[in-house]
Amino acid sequence: MTAFLDNILGGLALGAVYALVALGFVVIFKASGVLNFAHGSLLLFGGYLTAVLHDDLGFAGALALAVLTTAALAGALDRFLLQRGGQDAHSAHVQTIVTIGIDIVLFTDLARRIGGDLLSLGDPWGDSVTRLGPLTVADSRLAAIVVSAVVIGAVFALFRYTSWGLSLRAAAEDLEAAALMGVRLGRVRAGAWCLAGALAALAAVFLAAFPAPGLERTTGQIALNAFPAAILGGLASPAGALAGSLIIGLTEALVVGYQSDLHILGEGFGDVAPYAVMLLVLLVRPTGLFGAKGAARV
Repeated sequence: MTAFLDNILGGLALGAVYALVALGFVVIFKASGVLNFAHGSLLLFGGYLTAVLHDDLGFAGALALAVLTTAALAGALDRFLLQRGGQDAHSAHVQTIVTIGIDIVLFTDLARRIGGDLLSLGDPWGDSVTRLGPLTVADSRLAAIVVSAVVIGAVFALFRYTSWGLSLRAAAEDLEAAALMGVRLGRVRAGAWCLAGALAALAAVFLAAFPAPGLERTTGQIALNAFPAAILGGLASPAGALAGSLIIGLTEALVVGYQSDLHILGEGFGDVAPYAVMLLVLLVRPTGLFGAKGAARV
């Protein structure tokens, strides 16, 4: 029973971090219709900056600068590489393909810089643990749950109570209608990309924290497990991204925790479990758990 509860808590912590990444996918898609396949490399960039700066600036200063720099980089990529292609549905497909090229360039450079090293981000939790009854929980996991809950709550408030959030919702419904109503789509897109970059840089801290050995060049690829979470919940639904992330996090933690009992599925099934769950759900709900069915006029 203790092992089961430990897996559940670990899954919730992992799902909370995935939610930060999945929200990035969702806000970009809502604002522009683009699937950002460079998101994992942006996360790796933010984590790398935190790792190389924390000795000079301290953890808080390094993280703040990494979040701001990653947000600025994401916004610049959209402004100077993607928006030039237009903002209609066809352009969004082309821009999605462009993000694959951006990902290759960013990842290649970061992988060269990191090499085979394991980088510490200097987080204040280290390898400390807390006892909760029969459970021994890494402080980094508790911090991941608390910080992610606060940040996600703030993002949802941003969607609900700000003019930018209203503009984002309008753009998600109909880009052309939103433009005719005076919504400045360029600014909405820029804000979405910057927000996604900031969330990715923050998520890097917890993906590299104990019990993980540190930041490595594959960390960005691990973060892409949040992509099935965004698809699972429905790409246009922030609430769906949160629900999908928790489902994916719990699934991954339980599969890894009970790997010896699931040997029939093969070694390393935990790596593909998020995608297996996504496919099973999409067979029943092609638009995702919270996705709305489109209406067509005939």
